[in-house]
Amino acid sequence: MTLKSSTIGVILVAAGSGQRMGARVPKAFLEIDGERLVDRALANIRSATLDAQIVVVVPAGFETEFTGQTDLTVVTGGATRHASVAAGLAACLPSVDVVLVHDAARALMPGEVFARVADEVRASRHGVVPALAVVDALKSFDVSTGQVTGAIDRNTLRAVQTPQGFVRADLERAHAQASEGDYHDDAAVYRDAGFVVTTVAGDSRGFKITHPEDMERALMLLRPAGRDQRIGTGTDVHAFGPNKGLWLAGLHWPEEFELEGHSDGDSAAHAIVDALLAAAQLGDIGGMVGTSDPALAGAHGDVFIAQAVTRLREAGYRPVNVTVQIIGNRPKLAGRRLEAEQLLSQWVGAPVSVSATTSDGLGLTGEGRGIAAVATALIEQVAIRA
Repeated sequence: MTLKSSTIGVILVAAGSGQRMGARVPKAFLEIDGERLVDRALANIRSATLDAQIVVVVPAGFETEFTGQTDLTVVTGGATRHASVAAGLAACLPSVDVVLVHDAARALMPGEVFARVADEVRASRHGVVPALAVVDALKSFDVSTGQVTGAIDRNTLRAVQTPQGFVRADLERAHAQASEGDYHDDAAVYRDAGFVVTTVAGDSRGFKITHPEDMERALMLLRPAGRDQRIGTGTDVHAFGPNKGLWLAGLHWPEEFELEGHSDGDSAAHAIVDALLAAAQLGDIGGMVGTSDPALAGAHGDVFIAQAVTRLREAGYRPVNVTVQIIGNRPKLAGRRLEAEQLLSQWVGAPVSVSATTSDGLGLTGEGRGIAAVATALIEQVAIRA
């Protein structure tokens, strides 16, 4: 197959901003389980073996994201979905007779649905959309009062997906006479122009990824046995200094001697940081913030934990839970353990359990010259990774 002879064109619309995802990059370029949505959609299109020209419509500035993929035509999208599809149509080869329009947000739609839609368009010369039966009970209601006004027969309704297939010349004609109105999909544009639209069986895996919880659903489909979880361990030891005013487990102990260090010397908080970073293979606290930054002189544990959690999220992980054990003769933790757990859990964004022990008179901690802490962190992969 060469692009010069393609009679089918697949327009992959990946130009949306995805504001409802709250991400820093357009939705189609978010990663799920290590692969961008747009790349997953492309893989499924290619698996359909349609011998098709693939046109990817992207936001301005993302045109070079597919360098080296010679089977793609990449064009810049417009301000609306309607304009983006029009740009994709304009980029189709003269030989293209049947066009499939697909949303990158439906990244898990399997290849067989693309083939099913294309076959039906070629056979019927109508517009064709994949659709699913509606399973929920449906009611009409009064918008102003919220009161139910009647029941709707769900047997007459279908949930419509993409790819949507059309005769290329008819879709161009429909687009040319359509206004830049609020069209939900190209089937609406096509039907408003007087053309017939029919349905074929869709696939539940082709749901539209719109909100963060949709990414979670997609991840569960991709990894049915569970998402990637990792464990890390961190330790920290500090000697007592000459002055009073200890900071430990995020709490101030004004009658206890402080721990020496460039920051506040909070061994428990520092051990938690090392455990979180180790679980994600991100190094340690020294590599994260250094040991002599003047801006961090006397800094408290919340500063370091916040940076560690941010690095986790940037790497695609989040804390699940943390345990930290403090080793030393003083202070006596029992009376403030719950307070420490609540504060550290707030900082980490996940449950933190705190315990304490002694070393039976052995070493720096047993001799009362300092405090040590050992932490273990469980982290898990998150669905959204910009």
